Amino acid sequence: MSETGALKLEAALAEPEAEPGRRHPGWATLRRLFRHRLFVTGLVLFGIIAFMAAAAPWITDANPNRLSMRNKFLPPGGDWVMGTDNFGRSLWSRVVWGARLSVIIGISVVALNAVFGTLIGAAAGYFRRLDNVLMRVNDALMAFPAILLAIGVTAMLGPSTANVILALGIVYIPRTARIVRASVIVLREMEYVQAAVAAGAGHWRILRHHILPNAMAPMIVQLSFLFAYAVLSEATLSFLGLGAVPPTPTWGNIMAEGRDFMRDAPWIIAIPGVTLMITVLGLNMLGDGLRDVLDPRLRIQQ
Repeated sequence: MSETGALKLEAALAEPEAEPGRRHPGWATLRRLFRHRLFVTGLVLFGIIAFMAAAAPWITDANPNRLSMRNKFLPPGGDWVMGTDNFGRSLWSRVVWGARLSVIIGISVVALNAVFGTLIGAAAGYFRRLDNVLMRVNDALMAFPAILLAIGVTAMLGPSTANVILALGIVYIPRTARIVRASVIVLREMEYVQAAVAAGAGHWRILRHHILPNAMAPMIVQLSFLFAYAVLSEATLSFLGLGAVPPTPTWGNIMAEGRDFMRDAPWIIAIPGVTLMITVLGLNMLGDGLRDVLDPRLRIQQ
């Protein structure tokens, strides 16, 4: 069979032609998502935080580190929406700019996982000779508790935003890789993949066109939860002094500075803590909604 004929056969077997007038299945998935109350609630909660992060230069003072010792320890209300801290800095400005940094770090960690976690998991699941080597390295990294490994990496590299992103990437990439690997192992045995192999398709074409697109659903769910883990882990590292270098505002170092004034000014630690809780809660609701809609086993049970 010629190469052109093989490709036509592969397309015919693996990508059946859609029925005339039938809507794309993606629209049905979107409809189910926006009818899912948990997903919509999570989207609204995280949307508020994302809007704050994107609009930080316009809705706050451009300098969140501006000092005003005459106004220190002012409670929330009036001209100071969230009050001030021990240096008279606006807590509203610092919390909003902290949201900006948290979202940037979350997106960066998710991007690292989407690229490297997918590559490692796909290589381990499809090329069986690589599986043992790659998964043993994965197992070694996963043997450490996530936050302890992140603390160790950032302590070794030094506190900075870039090092936090790198540390969280090292911590969570093995977890994403295992999920992708599990999906690839199942998909590589499916009939349409075997048909593509029989039609003469190469390994990379099979991975790119037939396996990875069908492995996206569990990976998207994993990445939504991973975003929440990254935001929470960054706050933990910053609280311990291993995150962004002060006076750069992050939720973690704002709470670390406020713990000495919990009796006299509890809002310094309470407000960023509640904001962090809302962010993580919203992202987890998003992940739960995505899992309920995209997991075919749960759809069958429903």
